[in-house]
Amino acid sequence: MAEKKDETFDVMDLAEYAKKQRWWNRVFGKNNSGPIAEKYSVATQLAIGGVTGWCAGFLFQKVGKLAASAVGGGFFLLQIANHTGYIKVDWKRVEHDVNKAKKQLKLNTEKPTKEVRTKVDEVHTFVKKNIVLTGGFAGGFLLGLAS
Repeated sequence: MAEKKDETFDVMDLAEYAKKQRWWNRVFGKNNSGPIAEKYSVATQLAIGGVTGWCAGFLFQKVGKLAASAVGGGFFLLQIANHTGYIKVDWKRVEHDVNKAKKQLKLNTEKPTKEVRTKVDEVHTFVKKNIVLTGGFAGGFLLGLAS
């Protein structure tokens, strides 16, 4: 007769485990089992990517217009203040600082840092694994920008 072994098992509450996971890890996958978006049909993946891309593109368009208006308006006000004599701009100093910043940027752009290379590799892997979802997102993003 076989001997009974006293084995203990941990009970895991799946509802609590799911609550602790970030939603983007559940959708796009963080572990080796793959994202749940892969488990849907191609049409569903395109729809998920298209809707999220459209939302991102629409928000990008609205925020971009607001930022461009704020920056352009700020420059416009500074030019008016300079022209009317409220402020005096030392253009030689501005030119010197811009040239100094250009030199620093040229030195730092020769080789990307390790963090940048790691993130680029992560994005590259994600795009390869989710090509249908990414294609839908790209199309939706362009439609969102256009609307």
